[in-house]
Amino acid sequence: MKTTITIKLLVLMFFGSVLNSSAQEVERVILFMIDGLHWQAPEKMNMPNFNKLINEGTYVQKSYVIIPHHPTVGDYSKFNSCSFPNPMLHSGTVFIKPENKLIQEMISPKRQTAFVVNTGAYRSVARGFTTQIMDPTLTDDAVLTQSINVLKNQDPAFMRVHLQSPGELGRSVSVCDPSKPYFRNIYGKGSPYVEAIEHADKLLGELISYLKESGKWEHTVLIVSSDHGQSKVGWHPMYDEDSWATPLVFAGKGIAEKRVLNYFEHTDLSPTIAKLLGVKKPNNDGGSGNAVLDILETNKISGDAHPQYLKTINEQIVAFNRYKSKLILASEEKPYYAVVLASLENEFLTPEPFYHQNRITEWQKAKSVEKMIKANNKVLATMKFELSN
Repeated sequence: MKTTITIKLLVLMFFGSVLNSSAQEVERVILFMIDGLHWQAPEKMNMPNFNKLINEGTYVQKSYVIIPHHPTVGDYSKFNSCSFPNPMLHSGTVFIKPENKLIQEMISPKRQTAFVVNTGAYRSVARGFTTQIMDPTLTDDAVLTQSINVLKNQDPAFMRVHLQSPGELGRSVSVCDPSKPYFRNIYGKGSPYVEAIEHADKLLGELISYLKESGKWEHTVLIVSSDHGQSKVGWHPMYDEDSWATPLVFAGKGIAEKRVLNYFEHTDLSPTIAKLLGVKKPNNDGGSGNAVLDILETNKISGDAHPQYLKTINEQIVAFNRYKSKLILASEEKPYYAVVLASLENEFLTPEPFYHQNRITEWQKAKSVEKMIKANNKVLATMKFELSN
């Protein structure tokens, strides 16, 4: 009997050590962000390095983020310096709370982490990084140089490298002189956005070359994406679906090659990074995402349909604002519609008002994403019914 128990313990210890060593095979995860990357950019522009990663790794053509709204007034702005998708990315949940843990805090201080970017806009999601370089005077080239220096000297386990220029130049397309051939067309002739994206791809290639030449590539997972998409007219207006979706590719240690996933959302990124690095995901509430194991070469695609929470919430917010606009305009002739609008924002008359963008810090009141979506649908059904009568 004792011999049998001993053998079982040895087997458990063996497989436990194999699992632990397997988890440690990924020594670092690098999140390389190209600001404002349009979901069609890899096929419409000269991006050989990104497209090579598509063939070598796992690709999502349209990974969804929450609407990239960036209010500078109200409760949200008290704790957040950047647009909605960023705190959701780092915390891995749609419920934005000041007390949320961020992915880097699950890794530091035991292991080094770093954030390098050429703007100060992301300071609110930089908490917990052991190294923070947020210098708006840096060019994208300088961001890459600084990032490689950090990799050489500190070798962080998790690093976010963010090139801000493409997004800024995308915005310039929407407000430039109408005589420009690329006026309100990011893909127009001579577009500075195209130039910035293609240059960002060149810098991506330089990072990959460094990782391979230094011997780090063999134990690195590289994730390339953006914190939001880009409208074809430029920037990231709330109601344009192109603003909510951006390409995403995983490549490197243990990542499945030539694999395409139909859907992904950025709230799953932190849990997935946590899984790769063998740490707990930062938050586990009713709004949190989950690690996506379909990216791993050891796993077959599960075939389970993703609930598509972010895409659904975005579509609900767009519908709500359009219905609200119609009700406001209709109230000029039929004042009753103003009564409807007032009742929808009153918890005595509407016990669970719509969870729109201006209430984002209150979304947690829903307790779960499923309940939030259900409550939103109920309000939308009321608005649609009233408009039809």
